[in-house]
Amino acid sequence: MSDRKEQAAGRAATVAASAAWWRTPMMWLVVGGPVLVVIASFITLALAISNPDPVLEDRVAANKASGSKALAPAREARNHAATGGR
Repeated sequence: MSDRKEQAAGRAATVAASAAWWRTPMMWLVVGGPVLVVIASFITLALAISNPDPVLEDRVAANKASGSKALAPAREARNHAATGGR
C-alpha cells in the first residue's frame, strides 16, 4: 500500500517539475505586480521629463511685475483673509 503512495507522489512531483513556469498562475501573480510597477515608473519618468513644472521664482517675479494678487505668497494671502481685506 505504501509503495502505491510513493509512486503516486513520485508521479505528481514529476508532473509538477515538468510543467512550464509560465503555465503556473501563481508565478504570474508573483512576477506580474513588480513588472507592472517598473513599467509604470518608466511612464511616469517620461511624463515628468517631457512636461517639467515651471520654476516658482519665475512665477513670483512675473506676479510682482504685473501687480496681480492671483499668485500671492501664502503668508500674505492668509493675512489678507484674516484682516478682511483692510
